[in-house]
Amino acid sequence: MPLIDDAVYIDGVRLPDVTMTDRAGRGGGRPGVSWIGLYRPTDDELDSVASAFHLHRLAVEDASHGHQRSKLERYGDTLFLVLRTARLVDESSRIEFGELDIFVGPRFVVSVRHAESPNLVAVRSRLEADPAMLARGTEAILYAILDQVVDEYAPVVARLENAVDEIEDHLFRVEAEVSKTIYALLGHVVELQRAVHPMKDMLHSLQRGFDKYHVDPELRDDLRDVLDHVLRVNERTDSFRALLENALTLHSTMVGQQQSDEMRRLTEAGLAQNDEARRLTEASLAQSESVKKISAWAAVFFGPTLIATIYGMNFETMPELQAEWGYPAAILAMLATGVGLYVMFTVKKWL
Repeated sequence: MPLIDDAVYIDGVRLPDVTMTDRAGRGGGRPGVSWIGLYRPTDDELDSVASAFHLHRLAVEDASHGHQRSKLERYGDTLFLVLRTARLVDESSRIEFGELDIFVGPRFVVSVRHAESPNLVAVRSRLEADPAMLARGTEAILYAILDQVVDEYAPVVARLENAVDEIEDHLFRVEAEVSKTIYALLGHVVELQRAVHPMKDMLHSLQRGFDKYHVDPELRDDLRDVLDHVLRVNERTDSFRALLENALTLHSTMVGQQQSDEMRRLTEAGLAQNDEARRLTEASLAQSESVKKISAWAAVFFGPTLIATIYGMNFETMPELQAEWGYPAAILAMLATGVGLYVMFTVKKWL
């Protein structure tokens, strides 16, 4: 249901059976305070409430569309606040961010939730149990809502702190998953900063109006306490962001260094392989040179051996056996063949 609750309070006491005509903040002829709680209303439903309380069209448009930045604006005697909420989903420890829009007039409060948080039902119950507090008017309701929003930041901050501690424990594990975790966590911290940082200026603005609007002294102290909590959350989120940014830089550097070392090792291995291949090539070339030399010398000796073998055969009928110049001719032929082969292989650089 978009309409969560609709009540009129006189002297801090809720009137039973409030009708539509009572929403302007009157009941029984005495001044009262109306508080209407809406949850993701349609445009027509929000326009109906806006018409009853004469809300400014620009503020109504912002509340209808949602997804606004945190801000505090004044339209005549009506304040319009946009708060960014955050809550921890217990089942998964997941952080969920949302938006709460609040219209505060002299005699009415209209809260428009666009998320599950904050728990305004608990806020209303707490105030109804304390009529003296509720009798202080719309400022008391605004204080209670602000206090609830800031209180719901506490478990989120605690979860982020635990996550940051876990990151520090795993920071020196050079794994891509660590960088992804840091980046995701940094996104949550930045989102929480966007919710909390503007609240400091908003609360300061409310403080500056204390005297002008005659805010109850006790409520002034309560709002200062809320501001103190906001400042502490601001400091924590700022420190988380600085730690995570440094951690992301350090881890990225470590990953880059590891990649550089790996490339250097691969390069060194490649150079070693190249050296081994060069040595094998040189050995192969040296072996080839040796083979050429052996082959050349074998060829040099092969010619004379062939001639000597031919003339050493035991045949009676052979040319030049009876010639006087046969033996010198054979020797000269052997020498000429050997010398000729030697010169040829030397020219070819085989020897």
